[in-house]
Amino acid sequence: MGIALQLLFTGLGIGSIYALVALGFVLIYRATNVVNFAQGDFAMLGAFSMVVLCIDLELPYWLGILITLVAMLLFGALFNLAVYYPLRNRGFQPVIISTIGASILLENGVLAAYGPRPQTLPGFFSSQGFSVGPIFFDSQYLLILGVTTVMVTLQYLFFERTLLGKKMQATSQDKEMASLLGIPVATMIMLTFIYSSALGGLAGILVAPILFVSVGMGSSIALKAFAASIIGGFGDVTGAIVGGLALGVVETFGAAYISVPYKDAFAFIVLVVFLLFRPQGLFGEKVAEKA
Repeated sequence: MGIALQLLFTGLGIGSIYALVALGFVLIYRATNVVNFAQGDFAMLGAFSMVVLCIDLELPYWLGILITLVAMLLFGALFNLAVYYPLRNRGFQPVIISTIGASILLENGVLAAYGPRPQTLPGFFSSQGFSVGPIFFDSQYLLILGVTTVMVTLQYLFFERTLLGKKMQATSQDKEMASLLGIPVATMIMLTFIYSSALGGLAGILVAPILFVSVGMGSSIALKAFAASIIGGFGDVTGAIVGGLALGVVETFGAAYISVPYKDAFAFIVLVVFLLFRPQGLFGEKVAEKA
């Protein structure tokens, strides 16, 4: 029982990272009707930024986190202007191809600048954690769970209780109607990209101390976050959160009780099962045709 609870805690920590990146997928999809396949690379950029600032330049962690988040906010605006905006009226396929190209460019740019060698980032706390009975609560995993809970709560309050949040929701539901009502659709989409970029960067900051920081980490996280989005019900915010947490738990238990080398495969086995028996996901609605 103690081992199972320990695995559950670890799985929820990893799943929180998938949930944050999956939220970025869902928000951009709802705003633009396009999947941003570079979302995972936002996490990679956030992680590498922390390595450069806190290891190479030896800045304090709090300052590195602040600079990284500001940089990711600016990067989100630039990504929108360079990747989405010029192709916004060309249909969804050119934009999807553009995001894939941006992902390749980002990964190869970091590879050329920093090399292929994986980097490590020490944990944010001097204490590794504490034990309660048979369960060891790792400080970094507690931080991940705490930050994810705060971000989800703030996002709910923002979208449900603020005028700007309601404008962004209206834009995601019907851009033409939102425009007729006087909502600046282009600005709302820009803000969505900025927020999604910050979410990805935050995920990279949190996961950097527990994973090797490498060029390929973004693709790995993005694939699992994408699978989590589909499992939860693509386009549903609650589904992205639940799907990400569930996928992290399944992956952790699968690695512990079945096979460590094949732990990455468990996420896709669950995805295939959902596609076969419940393609709309946990929270998605079954529709005959998408308008």
